[in-house]
Amino acid sequence: MRTPLSVVIGAGGTGGHIYPGLALADALRRAAPDAVISFVGTARGLETRLIPQAGYRLHTVDMIPFDPSLGARRYLLPAALLRSGAQCRAILKEQGAQVAVGMGGYPSAPVIVGARLAGLPSLIHESNAVPGRANKFAARLTPHLALAFDRSRAHLTGGERAETVGMPLVGPVAQLDRAALRPAGRRALGVPDGARLVLFNGGSLGAARLTEAAVGLAGCHRARPDLRLLIKTGPAALEETRARLAANGGVAVAEAVPYLDRMDLAYAAADLVVCRAGSATIAELATIGMPAVLVPYPHAPGDHQTHNARVLSDAGAALLLPDAETSAQRLDALITPLLADPGRLAAMAQAADPGTHARAADLLAAKALALAGHPGATHPNTPLKESI
Repeated sequence: MRTPLSVVIGAGGTGGHIYPGLALADALRRAAPDAVISFVGTARGLETRLIPQAGYRLHTVDMIPFDPSLGARRYLLPAALLRSGAQCRAILKEQGAQVAVGMGGYPSAPVIVGARLAGLPSLIHESNAVPGRANKFAARLTPHLALAFDRSRAHLTGGERAETVGMPLVGPVAQLDRAALRPAGRRALGVPDGARLVLFNGGSLGAARLTEAAVGLAGCHRARPDLRLLIKTGPAALEETRARLAANGGVAVAEAVPYLDRMDLAYAAADLVVCRAGSATIAELATIGMPAVLVPYPHAPGDHQTHNARVLSDAGAALLLPDAETSAQRLDALITPLLADPGRLAAMAQAADPGTHARAADLLAAKALALAGHPGATHPNTPLKESI
């Protein structure tokens, strides 16, 4: 009797690592419906909520961030990594895992250490244009590397053997046809005929800088019938944002929401997005051809959001605006000419290279299946682009 496929995925800390991990897990289930898929993370990150909600088991280990700002605590990192690596080795044995996958972020490094201790094959996926500290370390422990963006190759030990598969995306955005869904999206969001919609997307927790600029912009254009702003604030800032919009009259053209259940509808309805430059966001924008103004988070490790943003801005698919320069006035100077020039918006949409992001989860799953020796999988050394 064949033993079911068992894969352990290390992903945690932020949604930028967790959601691609969940996309991979779903792809593995599509390829092997009886697969046993579980995750490793810590008890502190978003994984404690997101992974169980998605129906997958989460094992937690004792790990601390790869972060110089920890001060003297950073000297505890080697001991924490050995301890959590040993914990992962036990988890891998308990799960009967055939392969381990690290999706980046400090909770995933122990999985690669544990796989090395257990003598199991492992694979890492780097989601950012500049790799994080955890993956820079983990890349020394496995020969199997996969990238979301080709430009991160130069920053990894052994990067010459890495394969660019794209960013695994979850949900309907990966298959979104903006033009086809646009009428439904605009109806769902109540966008009047002929009006331009600008989506401010600060991520799951919002972004204070973007929200503040959006409120000011709404106040400046409160009398315009041809402009609408949709501001995703995150739950914490919702009531304050609504109060400020009411106070400055911006409520006439803007709506603040805590989150968006249907990002596909929002993307389809919007003419332009103002957002941070996390790797998943960049991959989504590239995949669907969404013109954007990108405001990288200035405190991201290694300034990786700026490097992510340049994937699109260098191609002419987005404008890059430093966080320190982001204000209602500066955004107005960028956005107003763009919205008045449909040809330029169309050119930006066309300039985005969709790459393989929409297929990345299946490409990465093919690599994991091959490493696990799963029947029908391609050989681990077969290029991933030939595996579907």
